[in-house]
This record gives sequence, C-alpha cells and structure tokens, in this order.
Amino acid sequence: METLLSKHWHHLPRDEVAVLLESDEAKGLDRFEVTHRQQHFGPNQLTLKQGKSPLVLFLLQFHQPLVYILLAAVVITFVLQEWVDSGVIFGVVLMNAIIGYVQESKALKAMEALAHTMEGSATVVRAGKKERIAASELVPGDLVLLQSGDKVPADLRLLRSRELQVDESALTGESVPVQKQPEQLSLENILADRSNMAYSSTLVTYGTGAGIVVATGNSTELGHINTLLINAEALATPFTRKINHFSRILLWVILGLAGLAFLAGWMHGEPLLDSFMAAVALAVGAIPEGLPAAMTIMLAIGVNKMAHRHAIIRKMPAVETLGSTTVICSDKTGTLTQNQMTVQEIYADGKHYEISGTGYAPIGDIHLEGSVIDLNFHPVLLECMKTGLLCNDSRLFQKNDTQWGIEGDPTEVALISVAIKGGLSQHSLEHTLPRIDTLPFESQHQYMATLHAVNTEASIVYLKGSVESVLARCDKHCSSDSEVELLDKDRIHREVEAMAAKGLRVLAFARKKRLTPNQSISHADVAEGLCFLGLQAMMDPPRREAIAAVKTCQKAGIQVKMITGDHIVTAAAIARQIGLDGIANQNLDHFAINGHMLSNLSDQELIAIAQKIAVFARVAPEQKLRLVEALQAKGHVVAMTGDGVNDAPALKQADIGVAMGVAGTEVAKEAADMVLTDDNFATIEAAVEEGRTVFDNLIKFITWTLPTNIGEGLLILVAVFLGLTLPITPVQILWINMTTAILLGLMLAFERKEPGIMTRPPRHPGASVLTRELGFRIGLVSLMLLIGAFGFFEWALWHGKSIETARTMAVNMFVFGELFYLFNCRSLRHSMFKIGVFSNYWLLLGVTTMVLLQILFTYSPTMNVLFGSAPLEMIEWTFILSGGLVIYSVVGTEKWLRLRSEGCKGS
Repeated sequence: METLLSKHWHHLPRDEVAVLLESDEAKGLDRFEVTHRQQHFGPNQLTLKQGKSPLVLFLLQFHQPLVYILLAAVVITFVLQEWVDSGVIFGVVLMNAIIGYVQESKALKAMEALAHTMEGSATVVRAGKKERIAASELVPGDLVLLQSGDKVPADLRLLRSRELQVDESALTGESVPVQKQPEQLSLENILADRSNMAYSSTLVTYGTGAGIVVATGNSTELGHINTLLINAEALATPFTRKINHFSRILLWVILGLAGLAFLAGWMHGEPLLDSFMAAVALAVGAIPEGLPAAMTIMLAIGVNKMAHRHAIIRKMPAVETLGSTTVICSDKTGTLTQNQMTVQEIYADGKHYEISGTGYAPIGDIHLEGSVIDLNFHPVLLECMKTGLLCNDSRLFQKNDTQWGIEGDPTEVALISVAIKGGLSQHSLEHTLPRIDTLPFESQHQYMATLHAVNTEASIVYLKGSVESVLARCDKHCSSDSEVELLDKDRIHREVEAMAAKGLRVLAFARKKRLTPNQSISHADVAEGLCFLGLQAMMDPPRREAIAAVKTCQKAGIQVKMITGDHIVTAAAIARQIGLDGIANQNLDHFAINGHMLSNLSDQELIAIAQKIAVFARVAPEQKLRLVEALQAKGHVVAMTGDGVNDAPALKQADIGVAMGVAGTEVAKEAADMVLTDDNFATIEAAVEEGRTVFDNLIKFITWTLPTNIGEGLLILVAVFLGLTLPITPVQILWINMTTAILLGLMLAFERKEPGIMTRPPRHPGASVLTRELGFRIGLVSLMLLIGAFGFFEWALWHGKSIETARTMAVNMFVFGELFYLFNCRSLRHSMFKIGVFSNYWLLLGVTTMVLLQILFTYSPTMNVLFGSAPLEMIEWTFILSGGLVIYSVVGTEKWLRLRSEGCKGS
C-alpha cells in the first residue's frame, strides 16, 4: 500500500485505481479496514515542523555582534556603578530583543495556517452507507462525494463527475474553474492539466462528482507544499547582513583600540585602574549605543507610513529590503489582472465588435469601427448576446454602489455583463423566452444547450460551447438577411486563431428554431442543423494601475516578471498589454517559458536564463521556488507576490514576500513579509518608493552618527597616548550618544523622499553600506570634532579654567558639532536649502529640545553634580558655535564640489 501512494494516479484507468487501493467504487471501504488504515497512515493532517522553544527564540535575539558590544557596555557601566547608564543601555537591548521575538513568532504561524486549510468535513461512502465525517479521519481508499461548495478534503482520483468544476487557483494559479472528468490522462500531464484529479484544499464551484482518496496529510500536493515551506530558508535582508558584517568589524576594532589604550596608559606609568578606565571610556565612546534603537524606530516609522499606503508590513526589515529590490516576481491572476473575466471582442455577421469597460461591472459600450452601436440595428449580434444570456446558469448582482457580486462560473458571468452593456435584461428575457429544458455542459460534449418557448406553437434552442463542438453542429451562418448563408468554417477558424493569439478565451454561439413546442431536448436534437451566430472572446484584463506601476518599476531599474499557473499564450498576452520589460515586439519563445520546459532545465541552465525571461507560465509550486532561488543565485534581491497556497514556499524564500490581503489565502499572508490590503500591484510600487526613502534615511543616520563615535574614540586615544587627562568621561560620552541619537539623529526618519528617487537604479546587492564618498565625509567630520573638542579642552585648561569647565566645552563641541552636521545630513548630495529648510518640522523640534537640554546640562546644579559639568561664559559659547558652523560650512563645500565634479564628468 505504501508504494502505491506515489503512483501517477491521473495516468491510471479509474477501475484500476480502486483495485490497487483495495477499495470498492460503489461501497467504499469496510469499517475494520478504515480503522486499520487510520492506525497505519495517521490522521489526514499536516505535520508541523518542531520549532524552537519561546525561551530559545528570545535568547537568539541577543546573538548579534552589535548586541554583544552593547551588553559589554552594560556590564562595564554596571561595574562602574553607573546604574542609570547601565539601565538605559540594557533597556535599549531588551527593547530590540522583544520586537525581534514578536516579529519572528508571527512568522512561525505560516505552517499553522497551512494546517488549518485541511480542517473541515467530508461526505464519504463506507460499507455502502453515505455519512459525513471530519476530514482528518479520511484514509487512502475512501470513497468521497463532492458537490458545489465543498472544499476537497484530500487528493482524489475522480471516478464519476457531472458538470464538475473545481477552483484550483490557490493551488495552481489557474484563473478560472477547471472542468473535471474521470477519464485516463497522459503521464506527461502537469498538475494544472490533470482534469481527472481533485486536490486537497481546492473548492468545488459547480456540479457533483465522486472520487477515491489517493493521498492524505503530508502525502498530498498540499503536504508537498508544506514541506517546501518548512525547508525554505528565511533570508536576512541585504541591509541587516551588511549591518551584521559592519558590527563584527566594529567589535574587533573597538576591542583592539580599547586594549591599545590600556597598554598605552600602563606604559606611561599610569595606575592600572586609571588605564582601565581610559580603555572603558574609549569603548563606551566608540560604541554606537543609539544605532539599534534608532534603526528599529526608523523602520517602525516606515511601517506606519506604508500602512497608510495600503501595505501592511509583518516583518520590519522588509521596509528596507523593498528599497533594495532588483526583481519583482508577480503572480498574474488578481495581482496584475482584475480576476474578473471580461468579454472584449465579439465576431458576428462578419463584423468585429469591440467592448469597452473591464471587470464584472456592466459598465461600457459596444463599438463598431470606433462608434457606439444600437443593438437593435445589429440583429445577429443581438441574438449572439441573447444566447450568452439565456444559455447560462450563473448570476450577476450588485452588492453596493461600486461592487458587483457573482454566483456561478466567471465565464458565464462575463456573458451576462456584456449583454447588460448592450441593453439586455436577464430577468426580462427569461420571462419572454422561458426555459423549458437544459442540456448541461459536459466535458465529453463541450457545449451547453437550452430550450426556450417562443409561443404555444414554436420553440428555439440556444447553444454555446467550444468552437470545435459548435461548428461541428452548424451548417449555415446567421446573417442580418437570412439563415441560409453558407458557413465558411475556415474563416471562422482564422478569426478564432487571431483572438487566441491575443490570449483571449473564445466561445462559439448558435441557435436552432423549432416549429413544435417540444418539452424536452436531447443531444440528438442539436447534433446538426444549427445556425452559427458568432464568437465572444474574453480574458481576465490587466489592472490599469498595474500597467503604470510596472512602467515606474522599470524606470527605477527593477525587473518585473510574471509567474503564473495560466497558459503561456494567455500569460504572454497579458504581459504584452502590461509592457513587461519592453517585450511587446519580441517572439514568444524569447520571453516566455512554461513549466514543462522549465522542468527540463538543470539548476545551472535555469540560473543562466532566469533573468532573461519575463513570463513563466503553467509553473508548479516547487518551480516558483526554484525561480526565486535561481534569481537569488545571480545576486538579485527578489520580491515575490502571490495569493495562493501554491505561492507560500516562494513567498518565504524570497527576500521579501508580498501577499494579497483581499484574495490571498491565510497561508500566503502568514508566509509573507508584506500584505497588500487592496490587492493592487500599484501598491508595491508605492511600497518600493517608501522603502527607498527609509533606506536613504537609515544611511543618513549612520553617516551622521559614526563621526561622533569615531571622534570620541580618537579623543580618548589621543589623550592616553599623550599622557593627558581624559577630555570627556564615560558618563558624559553616554549622555552625548543617547540624547543626540534620539533627539537629533532619529529626526532624520521624518525626512521626505528626495526628487528622482524612483528614477535611479536600485542599490547593488553587493554594495557596502557606505560609499567611499560617505566614508571620506565621516572621516572628515570625525577629525573636525576631534580637533574642536581637544582644542577647546586644552584652551580652557591653558586659560586656568577648571577641569569641569574644560570637559563641558568638549561635550558641547560634540553636541553642537553634531547639531550643525545634522543639517548637512538631511540630504547626502544637496544642501538643506534645496530640499526645504522647514520641510521637516520634527527635526526642528528635536534641535530645539536638544539645545534646551544642553543648557540644562551646562547650568543646572543637579546636572553639574550628575555629569561633572560646569557653567560656561559667552566667549566659550562663541567658540563652540563657531566650531559647529565650520563643520557645516566645510561639509557643505565638500558636497558642492562633488556635485560640480559629477556635473563636469556628465557633460
């Protein structure tokens, strides 16, 4: 039995399936056999991966180089009995750990959500009796009955079906329900083409059927996705990877310099305690205590901004990752398209009609050669649309002023919508031409027919279906003049080919008038003698805003790729309309590939072509995962969008997974980093823009804060090597670092986006956090802060000032030097006058508050006692403010010269 569960069930005859599974096509399994198999196979549930305990998960939040540095600072300040400073730093570390723990815990719910999709009930036949049981009790060999509205409870090989249609979009990406039939299929048929199978978690939308369970729990296709989801590695973001690398380097540099300071002090004959204190001061000064807290808060601000733009961020680092994205892999159905079938062209009486309006809403017009027509003057078109409206079992209704709801097949609903656009009324026509009998759609016939009473003496048959089945039953062509015009089938096929080349799904329509008021209809009645009325061609149209969003992403240097379960021709047609990577004039083979072709490629071959291909059609879940991995192997930062269960593994593997909030499954949402509340691809563009802004502001903060830490470290190092008194103490260093980071640096998070942010290419994934130019600027400001603080400290001592006054001058030099430099950092390329002096009110508020705090630090007796500060005179303030102004002027000049140099090179 175990080996049988891996068979290609779609390739086996249905009678052989029951024999192999030792079951009965009519009676199902006996009760004792059910009990035996439940013990052997276990419940029909997914097995969740055993995760880390909450305690381990929490402790792992401290496993970062920068956190090690901060914990060392906590220990050092605690040993020095600086309780307030030790508590503040530990509070920062603890806050970061809690936030990280909460975010990671939420991510682990993806597997739980997947398991919940298999919950529910099922109707089975056991020992010849029909009963309703929990889906978890199913075993291989069970006979399951399906009807409209049921969720398929396990993987089934269908034995019988009647008009059975199953919505498999969540599993395969197929945009319309799939017509099911029980006949044997070719071994090569991919998952989306296995019409004799019904898979776990898919939804029955129409008809009835019966199937035998061939796989349960982890053995189902859904279970296979669960395995992919568990094994998919959750990647660190490019920025966090670089920050971790930077932190490791910083850790060793700080330890090395602190050791050097201790050694230098000892060699100068200083007492060991004093040498140790100097080393501690250097370490505390060089540690960017405010960086983790500022990063967390700045990302949180970005999360809040994105929420107002319909993008909910589940994992905060995703904000930054969006700004670094180089490739967006987008699902088609419901993401780039509206997920609403719409008739776009009609061919009737030798004329081509175009239909305006998209979606189910019956708003639009019918055009002939650019002019709106009156349906009454086009009788054949009227009959064609009337056929689509009457030979129809679905319903279209208005939910509210802006939304329309449907009942039934989306394809039939599209026929209703276009008929209403033409002025027809379904209710009125059904009253005028009441239905007498129906031949429902069956896969072996490929058509549906309805019989309607015209009056007491006559009736009429309307028929719709595939082009092949309808044409085979027609021998004449309805025209505006008569029904005796010969049918040119070759011309009809040419019209169909032209429509199909555009990715349109084509249905044919015909009628047959009867002079007798028959009360029934049979397949023999419509086997021949019908009059061909026309063709209606439809598709799931692209979102208008998606077209503009794709264009904007391409201008920003971001590749957009379509990954879908739909057919390659349909996918390619949508891709051309959207304008993916300018492929409109390319041959199909050059920009599109399907899952069958994909399966024949080795990993190396896939890596080589992945970034060249724009459309990937009929792909299986594991192939979506392979595509993401192939692009990442080329160094791309990949964003993957999706809404179905089949998208979850790729969403988790991608650098940023983007799920649809309205149409998306819970599995997709839990696996994703970001959820779109409006299911709009255009929102991704807005999120990328916001992500770039957040990234810019993070870089501005790092560029602003590092000179302080470097300058403080150098100041201590110079004093130790010269054998001088420390110009600033450890507690004063902590005051500088923590207050300025919060009140000054953090205000950079509120800087608006800079002009042209969506016209520049994304940052190269391998680029360092700081460019060479910014590194030079950081070094320059560090040197100026060192010279200013050390110079003013020595000047004060030279003029007989107290050590407290000298140190207060040094502290204020650092604070006001940072304050003036902050205005330079509002833009890394332009002056603050170009971006607007008053465009960031939060920054002005932070600067004002910082100035007031420094006045307290300098003149408050309590602060004098706590921090060893002393009041300053006006001349001393003049020196400090002049020093800050010099820093602003030098950096402003450096930026101006660099821009001028770039302009000269450009010309």
